[in-house]
Amino acid sequence: MLDNTKWIIHPQNKLHEPVTFIKRLELSNKVKRATLKITSLGCYYATIDGERVGDFILAPGFTSRKRVQCQSYDVTKMLKQGSILEVTVGDGWYLGKINFNAPKTDKKALIAELEIVYKDGTHCLITTDQDWLVKKDKLRFAELYDGEIYDALFEDTPVNAQVYKHDKTLIVKQQGEYIKEQETLTPVSIFTAPNGDTIVDFGQNLTGYFEIELNASAGDRVAFTVCEELDKNGNFYNENYRDARACFEYICKDGYNKYKPRLAFWGFRYMRIDSFPVQITKDNIRAIVVHSSIKRTGYLDSSSPLLNKLFSNIIWGQRGNFLDIPTDCPQRDERQGWTGDATVFCKTASYNFDVERFFEKWLTDMSLDQGKTGYIPHVIPQTLAWDWATAETSGAVWGDSATIIPYQMYLTYASKHILKSQYPTMCRYIGYIESVTTDKYLWTGCGQFGDWLALDAHEGSYRGASSDDFIASVFYYNSVCILARTAKILGKGYKRHEAKAQKILSKIRATFPEPKTQTECTLSLYFGITEDKPTIAKRLADMIIENDTRLKTGFVGTPFLLHALSQNGYTELAYELLLQEKFPSWLYSVKQGATTIWEHWDGKNEKGEFWSRDMNSFNHYAYGSVADWVYEVACGIHTVESAPGFERVLISPTPTKKLAHLNAKLQTRHGTIISKWYNEGEKTHYEITTPVPATIIIDGKVYEKEEGTYHF
Repeated sequence: MLDNTKWIIHPQNKLHEPVTFIKRLELSNKVKRATLKITSLGCYYATIDGERVGDFILAPGFTSRKRVQCQSYDVTKMLKQGSILEVTVGDGWYLGKINFNAPKTDKKALIAELEIVYKDGTHCLITTDQDWLVKKDKLRFAELYDGEIYDALFEDTPVNAQVYKHDKTLIVKQQGEYIKEQETLTPVSIFTAPNGDTIVDFGQNLTGYFEIELNASAGDRVAFTVCEELDKNGNFYNENYRDARACFEYICKDGYNKYKPRLAFWGFRYMRIDSFPVQITKDNIRAIVVHSSIKRTGYLDSSSPLLNKLFSNIIWGQRGNFLDIPTDCPQRDERQGWTGDATVFCKTASYNFDVERFFEKWLTDMSLDQGKTGYIPHVIPQTLAWDWATAETSGAVWGDSATIIPYQMYLTYASKHILKSQYPTMCRYIGYIESVTTDKYLWTGCGQFGDWLALDAHEGSYRGASSDDFIASVFYYNSVCILARTAKILGKGYKRHEAKAQKILSKIRATFPEPKTQTECTLSLYFGITEDKPTIAKRLADMIIENDTRLKTGFVGTPFLLHALSQNGYTELAYELLLQEKFPSWLYSVKQGATTIWEHWDGKNEKGEFWSRDMNSFNHYAYGSVADWVYEVACGIHTVESAPGFERVLISPTPTKKLAHLNAKLQTRHGTIISKWYNEGEKTHYEITTPVPATIIIDGKVYEKEEGTYHF
């Protein structure tokens, strides 16, 4: 792509200092069609005569360093004689701090071509070259972690751009979803904190930026710093952002000023006013929510206001972290595509939103960044430069994103093409495990994350008490099973994978006969490890009850906990955990005022004290994976593996008297599935709508139904 044009740079690039490339357009006739193809090393923002080109925020997106996406825009209606095309480029993901492997130079580069077809049949191609001008932008500083500084009074003299020799074979067509502005929030309050700070509260932890609007004098300064939470005294707190400054500064021109950031985003709910030249009101500031343009497909509603708030928090957590890649968090000096978080949440993600294209793009980057030995880096794109993160190793669950996510895309969307493209990556990943394990039919002897952030270890531990080798071996078994199923679907040899899976299963059973923790029992049940399900299920139930009906699981055990219980006769106990309000529980954070999902069960305790500054995100979606149990078990909407993509559906609701009603709506490729139930006296009423042939199970009775709405 863009074979006839050149990369160009500013002759004097400086780190974190955006530059603007300029081209005056001379037209020889009336324009019939004009197409701008463009990409950059760094994030870009393009305008024609001051009007923004397209609505892709933070283009060209976050990818492996082995490729860069190119965007194409129809600009026909924007062009006139003498139009000025300007493209501002900042560090973005390519050169910013977020990319720990970024080169030590600052080469913010642009490459573009404008193809114009005139009404007389002639055409011309305007390409980037040394005849373009470039200048330092009024946006004096832009960095994804640290924010923006914009000086409306700054002017710079343009100079000729310099041609930059860089590999054009890295350029590919846009594959992922565009990142766009989604909605605008006005402040719910502006107040003075106990320490005297002026705080703006948007009422919702969100990912995006803000727009200011005010009348001011030349040189007046606007400055903000953002945070997610207030401390126990009600004062501004953002120590959990670590080294991300999360600031914004704007130097006003005389008169009317209106501005919103262009090359940065924040995760925040609150904003501290560090400087504002007039008395700030709700008319001066608004928040703009930004994320990938994924379509909402799943809806949950119940009779419990707290549970409904949890559902809302799960949706907001996904929105805030699905910004081109599935990030772990959107606020601190991280914002990386951690594979483990995506693994445990991908099913819920695919029910809440249409994420097929979103994950297809991310999985492509995974294949590109997969190590030569087959290992899957802990984050995708691979940006980490820390010693422990660059040791060419994979951890169970985190690495298993290579098998679990593609297969979930197949189940939810019938995405056979994703299975086909990812099959070699799956095979290489299994080969990696085989090459590093100290036991042929287990995964042992390797560094693991374990049951991350579980509560059954010592106070303040990042890791739970469950056996690393057991967890790794279980997921090794599961991934080989997925590989076998994938090979069968693709018409490849699968029996050897099935045989290997059986040998792994036998070895796990012989080596780990007695699961000891909530997570070990959960995995043993959910993945079919134990041969004595009644005993292990009772052991799990007893552990939970003895802990005052509370869980102790972390990132690995929690997504499967309620499933393990309900599959083995303990559905009412699963509901008790779901509806538990005491710490640790899903509703504990809701009662603490959460508007997204927390990283830690105890991110903030009942005294208002924080877990730590080191790793304490209040927008971390992993524990929101519980929603897939609500869709699948409580409301009973199941995919059918032999008819993926909801070509057929199994609907088997499991109601409880603990709720008056529960509703689920799921928009699939074949239409909308609705499963509702409500209690009325001693009876439970069901309303089921299916757009496809369905097996409906109500109170143990099986009904085979065609498309339609049914009442029981």
